[in-house]
Amino acid sequence: MSRRALGCCAALLLGTMVVVHAQGSTVRITPIMRDKKVLVSFELTDAYDDAIRQSISSGLRTTFSYDVALRVVAWVDRTVATAVVSTSDQYDNLTRQHRLTRTVDGRVEDALVTDDESVAREWLTTWKRLELCDTKKLDPSRDYYVRVSARARPTGGSLLGWAASITGQTKFTYIP
Repeated sequence: MSRRALGCCAALLLGTMVVVHAQGSTVRITPIMRDKKVLVSFELTDAYDDAIRQSISSGLRTTFSYDVALRVVAWVDRTVATAVVSTSDQYDNLTRQHRLTRTVDGRVEDALVTDDESVAREWLTTWKRLELCDTKKLDPSRDYYVRVSARARPTGGSLLGWAASITGQTKFTYIP
C-alpha cells in the first residue's frame, strides 16, 4: 500500500473516531450467562439528544438499529452468534403518543404505546437480556467478546449527529 493510500485511510479512520467522540455517545454492554443462555444487555448513552427529540416530535419515524455479535478471541476471531435488533418510535402529533416497536432479526418482538417521553427514550436506547445463543456453543475457559454497533435513522446530514455507527465491546471469559 502506498504512503498516500495509507495516509488517506488513517485520515478517514481518525475523522470517523473524532465524529464518534464528538457525539459523546458510548455503548455500555453487559453479557450474562443464565439458564444455559448467553444474554446481553446494553445501553446507548447520551444518544437521545435535542436532534433526536426534534426528529421524533416532527412525526418522523426514528429508528435505532443495533448489530450485536458474540465472538471468540482467537488468531482469527470467529463469530459465535449475531443478532440485528432495532427500536422504532413513530410519534403521533394529534394524540401526542409514541408508538414504539422492537424487532429482533426482522421479527416484531414487542410493541408499546405511551405518552411518556422518558419511556420512549429508554425504549430506544436500552436493551435488557437479549438472548444471543445457548452456552453449549461456548468453549469453557475461552475468551469472548460482545460487540454492539449502533446507528440511527433517518441519517440525513446532521439530523441525528451521527456520521457513522457507534461501536462498543466488552470481553469476558466463559467459565461454566
